[in-house]
Amino acid sequence: MELRDRVAVVTGGASGIGAAVTERLKHLGARPVVWDVNPSAEVVCDVSDPASVDDAVRRTIELTGVPTLAAICAGIGHSGLLSDVPVGEWDQVMAVNLKGAWLSMRALARAMEEAGYGGAMSVVTSVSARLVDRGMGAYCASKAGLEMLVKVAAYEWSADGIRVNAVGPGVTRTPMLGRAPETGMTTEVVGRTPLGRLGEAEDIAEAMTALMMLDWVTGQVIMADGGLSLYSPIDMFGASQRRGIV
Repeated sequence: MELRDRVAVVTGGASGIGAAVTERLKHLGARPVVWDVNPSAEVVCDVSDPASVDDAVRRTIELTGVPTLAAICAGIGHSGLLSDVPVGEWDQVMAVNLKGAWLSMRALARAMEEAGYGGAMSVVTSVSARLVDRGMGAYCASKAGLEMLVKVAAYEWSADGIRVNAVGPGVTRTPMLGRAPETGMTTEVVGRTPLGRLGEAEDIAEAMTALMMLDWVTGQVIMADGGLSLYSPIDMFGASQRRGIV
């Protein structure tokens, strides 16, 4: 099934996973409209600002008509121990990753409802919504909240024919990784990942668009992590193998 001639908003579409989703939507025949704070975006939008989001919806409809697809990809990373995180940084993570997703989703849902259209939304969450990452508390909390937002939205908007699902990436090769590859952290992640590599933005884009095309699926969060979240981090058997004991 293709998404030919469907209008699709991609928040955070100027880089990383959002850019990969944009390219895949084009390949499937859709007309993506990129929302991003980057001035190069077709629609410049700060998803944490309600007025900016409302204006982005208006401009999108002027450009292409009412969108019936949405990929909610805008997000920021963060690290810091809970006892040390400045309040302003906590607020910024929540404003973009959780509030920004909510503002974008509800504005687009309202447009679909007013036009009498159904639609499909795919949202980027994270394995960090379910796995405890010491030193990433604000990020984990924002993504855990986003998982529940997706599920409640799927229930509330189902009567209007709007499906809402999410993809939880594992560690994925995007600009958000920063200097992590230089520290050796990603080598450890690859060693723990059953499929034996980092995720690529295109892997997540494939899952995001697949969910848009599954008409009988809503309220689900699919982990696209190469199996990273499959097993306990204790992994005594694996530790023994690595030490040559078994």
